[in-house]
Amino acid sequence: MLVSVNLGIYTFSNIPLFYVIVASMVFGLVLSYLVHLVQSISTSFTLRDKNNEIKKDKDEILELTKRVHQLELENEKVRNGTDSEPTDQNAL
Repeated sequence: MLVSVNLGIYTFSNIPLFYVIVASMVFGLVLSYLVHLVQSISTSFTLRDKNNEIKKDKDEILELTKRVHQLELENEKVRNGTDSEPTDQNAL
């Protein structure tokens, strides 16, 4: 079966219906792939930002843990009234 296709000011006549159906399916697949690609790129940027934030927070936690440990050692030194450094086998 031959059909006419109107695309704005352009008119294509005597085109097999099978070609119109296949072309519209291919166009839809390409369009959905492009939408998926844009969404995937956006998601990867978001994940990269979150990973950087997690890494920064882990570094901050490590620094705070070290500081807490130092303060605990200083507190122990003040309690005992000694000037010698207490040894800690689990020190960072």
